[in-house]
Amino acid sequence: MSRRPTIADLAAAAGVSVATVDRVLNQRHPVREGTAGRVLRAAEAIGYHATTLLQQRLREELPVRTFGFLLQRRQVAFYQQLAADFQAATAACATVRGRAVVEFMEELSPATIVETLRRVGGRVDALAVVSVDHPHVSEAIADLRRDGVPVFAVITDLMAEDRAGYIGRDNRKEGRTAAWMVAKTARAPGKVGIIVGSHRYLCQETAEISFRSYFREHAPEFQLLEPLINLEDARIAREATHDLMAGNPDLVGLYICGGGTEGVIDAARQETAHARVAIVCNELTAKTRAALIDGVLTAVISTPTALLATRAVEAMVRAIEMPTPEPPSQILVPFELYVSENI
Repeated sequence: MSRRPTIADLAAAAGVSVATVDRVLNQRHPVREGTAGRVLRAAEAIGYHATTLLQQRLREELPVRTFGFLLQRRQVAFYQQLAADFQAATAACATVRGRAVVEFMEELSPATIVETLRRVGGRVDALAVVSVDHPHVSEAIADLRRDGVPVFAVITDLMAEDRAGYIGRDNRKEGRTAAWMVAKTARAPGKVGIIVGSHRYLCQETAEISFRSYFREHAPEFQLLEPLINLEDARIAREATHDLMAGNPDLVGLYICGGGTEGVIDAARQETAHARVAIVCNELTAKTRAALIDGVLTAVISTPTALLATRAVEAMVRAIEMPTPEPPSQILVPFELYVSENI
């Protein structure tokens, strides 16, 4: 039977004295963070019996930070997943003891977003928000920055000069990828529809512009229709899709830049008399996965929410620790492309 590692074994493995290990274990006197981390790594490597106690001791010494996450409608599966990932990333952060405050905004007007920003901003150390771009939102972000609370745009960027940065997908690549997919999979050249939640979401505006740009350059034989606005509402998206297909029997493609995808899927399932339409949308959920399997959707461009959440928390920690605010940063996470064969 192998001998259980002793405190002397741990000190030797970590390259420190037994007294230093004792200080880390019993918090008798402070030690440098790098030294404490080295002791913990050595304990994990040799299977030291008090490794869990070490982890607890080191975590107790970390600063406490509160992160606010302002997301959109609670009933949307994507935002439920994003909220869970923000909470997990906060709990897993190794440099602070983090507390996540997640709020869902059912009303998406600039006034509601500003009220939520100001209310939550008063009780957190840093904020991340999914928001339309609007001057009042920019003003609230500037006020929070003056109060020492950095605000990051996530999923969709903002024009606010005082935002701490943007964490999300490359929306230009996203739009061009959607266009490539529609152009390559459409049954023939024809009309292509576009459904947008709101052009005040910069991610959607950029994706639509890039979608059109690809067709101008590489597939001019297709006719792109004017975008329809669904206000991120599945009911409006469903009606818009019905009208689009009924009024355009030669519709061959459809790109949904924003939310409301559930409504598009419902309408496409019901329009059985219409010839097949190549449909590309955002975010892999239970409903879009089923639609891919059934051939209703052609492709889904999805955000790696766990990675985005980790990058956001890391950026928020850095912003809090900076003595003076840095220029806005841009942290791009690679999007994922799903078709029926790789889900």
